[in-house]
Amino acid sequence: MTEFVEVVIVGAGISGISAAWHLQQQCPDKNYVILERREKLGGTWDLFKYPGIRSDSDMYTLGFHFKPWATDQMIADGPSIWNYLNEAATENGIDKHIRYGQKVLAANWSDEHHRWELTVDRDGEQTEIHANFLWACSGYYNYDEGFSPEFPGLEDFGGTIVHPQHWPENLDYQGKKIVVIGSGATAITLIPALIDSGAGHVTMLQRTPTYIGSLPDKDPFAARAFRLLPEKTAYTAVRWKAILQATAQYQLARTMPGVFRKALRTMAERRLPAGYDYDKHFSPSYKPWDQRVCLAPNGDIFKAIRKGKADVVTDTIESFTADGIALASGEHLKADIVVTATGLNVQFFGGAQVLRNGEPQDLSTSMAYKGLMLSGLPNVAFTFGYTNASWTLKADLTSEYVSRLLHFMDSRGYDTVVPRDPGDDVEQLPFVDLTSGYIKRALDKLPKSGSKTPWRLKQNYLVDLRVIRNSKIDDGTLEFSRNRALAEASARG
Repeated sequence: MTEFVEVVIVGAGISGISAAWHLQQQCPDKNYVILERREKLGGTWDLFKYPGIRSDSDMYTLGFHFKPWATDQMIADGPSIWNYLNEAATENGIDKHIRYGQKVLAANWSDEHHRWELTVDRDGEQTEIHANFLWACSGYYNYDEGFSPEFPGLEDFGGTIVHPQHWPENLDYQGKKIVVIGSGATAITLIPALIDSGAGHVTMLQRTPTYIGSLPDKDPFAARAFRLLPEKTAYTAVRWKAILQATAQYQLARTMPGVFRKALRTMAERRLPAGYDYDKHFSPSYKPWDQRVCLAPNGDIFKAIRKGKADVVTDTIESFTADGIALASGEHLKADIVVTATGLNVQFFGGAQVLRNGEPQDLSTSMAYKGLMLSGLPNVAFTFGYTNASWTLKADLTSEYVSRLLHFMDSRGYDTVVPRDPGDDVEQLPFVDLTSGYIKRALDKLPKSGSKTPWRLKQNYLVDLRVIRNSKIDDGTLEFSRNRALAEASARG
């Protein structure tokens, strides 16, 4: 028999745990399951195992509002974050709703039955689950395969090539020469960690520079707050300090990019060797936050360069050789190990095929309502966090809204909701306002944002408090209906 569940949540990472907690609060009688394709919860924080894996935003906002991160350790390592997520799921009974090893292959909305029909793979065996509501909390990238460009001569290299997404547990890099290709968040995290754990020398090879900011890994304000105030009060104060500080920094970067650039430069030059060519290696041609600004806790990557344990080469790859990489400038980098920190492959809805009445749906033709539902697709929501702040801030707002939406529907007897297509009155815009390579490669596959509220994505938590948390559910854009009772009555004859 086909199983029926009221709500199916896909993914047991930050987004899925947030969704489940809020659903339990707003709709305590609604039954739900979380389908997780891996054998453990945690998403990103279970997948990545490379040295130094850590948060790239503060834990007071990466953590949930309902579970205080009650320590002054503002930047946390991967295992600590996984433990935190596991505790959040266990303490709230969410773990009992998780089914592991369940990969959603396809999701079909049936207009006849007014429900989602999910095809799920478990160890090669396919089953079906039907649901009133589908909630995609599966992140934004392909867990199976990171992005790896085609490098000339790769087969000639005699050393080891590693992608951070698939870091071997037994990789021996003690005393080795390592070249890390890329200058994004992963490379900035990985390089100091490799040096601290025994690598001989590490070179970051980049085509173009990335903006890097330095922040302390511990927050003295949080230390005092948690010492002097009740935990809940302290956490609220520390969390709001982090939110306002991050928002102010982003607004400064966008409105006064010259001032922001100067601040980053000052922080870096304080830690780099005297006379270091900052402009060549750390001063991008684009504006701050056209691409993400990376975080170096305590300026660790700059300190590694000053100590002579790491260096940065800004050049392009001519080809791999037997013992390293030949560059377009004529320089040759010797390497025992090459790490291709070249990015992710963006993937929407966890790679599941989305259909309506058996017909595949092109999600790139849909427009994102409040960044959490899609025009023309009934009874489905997705969680997509901020790109300029903590993922969890947007995840929690999405969870609040969707749970409130479901409660609203139950209280009024509605069983179907769909955002109306805005038509030509709303100009289509890119879903994500970043020029990063991993985003540009995926823009033709992602839904669109719009030029007007509620289709406009502001990437601003303070704005979203009004647009998402404090907005009316029945706002004239969502279309509600009572269909399932009629369909079931018709089926009974």
